[in-house]
Amino acid sequence: MEQFDFDLERIFRIIKDRNCKKAGLQFPEGLKRQAVAIAREIEEKTGANVIISGNPCFGACDIDTMLAGRVDVLFHFGHARMGEHENVVFIEVRSNVDIIPAVRAALPLAETGKIGLITTVQHVHKLEEACQFLRQYGKECIIGKGDSRVVYPGQVLGCNFTAARIESEEILYIGSGVFHPLGIAIATKKRVIAADPYLNRAFEVDPEKFLRKRGGYIAKAMDARVFGIIVSTKSGQNRTELAKKLKNLAENHGKAGLIILMDLVTPEQLLAFKADAFVNTACPRITIDDAERFHAPVLTPQEFEMVLGERDALEMDEIVEDSD
Repeated sequence: MEQFDFDLERIFRIIKDRNCKKAGLQFPEGLKRQAVAIAREIEEKTGANVIISGNPCFGACDIDTMLAGRVDVLFHFGHARMGEHENVVFIEVRSNVDIIPAVRAALPLAETGKIGLITTVQHVHKLEEACQFLRQYGKECIIGKGDSRVVYPGQVLGCNFTAARIESEEILYIGSGVFHPLGIAIATKKRVIAADPYLNRAFEVDPEKFLRKRGGYIAKAMDARVFGIIVSTKSGQNRTELAKKLKNLAENHGKAGLIILMDLVTPEQLLAFKADAFVNTACPRITIDDAERFHAPVLTPQEFEMVLGERDALEMDEIVEDSD
């Protein structure tokens, strides 16, 4: 059974050392079930009053700044540090699941002697263990360093695949889900094997079905005249300058581009706006995860450029250092 390390002793120590009277807790959706038990334990062990953020949380780019302004310290769980925040402490919540059975399952799928390793922050502390295992079978491991948004070598984010741009023909992703390995495959054009340590299975990622689906949304937007260009108010997702460039690009092609500033971007929120299509400059995962629920096509900036004839090939949207 999988276990997470919530680093509670460190939390107790920080609250006591800083003499904090109020502490905030922010969890991503997958960890919210633990919130009440953790809050109760913190109050019992430290005497501090705890407030839990009930807002959605989509990553280290999505700090509950309202709560942070009302407490002495905000503990943000499940993500590695991103940006500078005066009273926010990132609790990474490492996973203790054994990754080796999944890596072993991936071995027969590897076709080259050199393989790149990529994972999320939950397993990044076990990449060296994976390397040692693969070396026993004659594999050379490459672990790349990402840009400034990425804290650890070999770490991938939902919006940033820079650590996967390495000198190897194939990449092994260790983790659950298909979004990250799919993004790596499209962003790097490399062969990607996904090893799921929760199911102890491995498979080669095939981006073709995904690309065909995205091609369908691009085709639906070809006749659009009015585009809503979404900008996020979240500090780690705000790409205002990019939105301005896209607005100018739309107008240069005889289209209308209207900038919409939003905090939470959902299909329900967009229903009120009578645009023919939307362009999302907020979290790139919004475009992908909720694609079928939107009432009008929601494009990435790169897909919008394809609609306008400014780009030929589809690329994965990323938020990287010095990008806006």
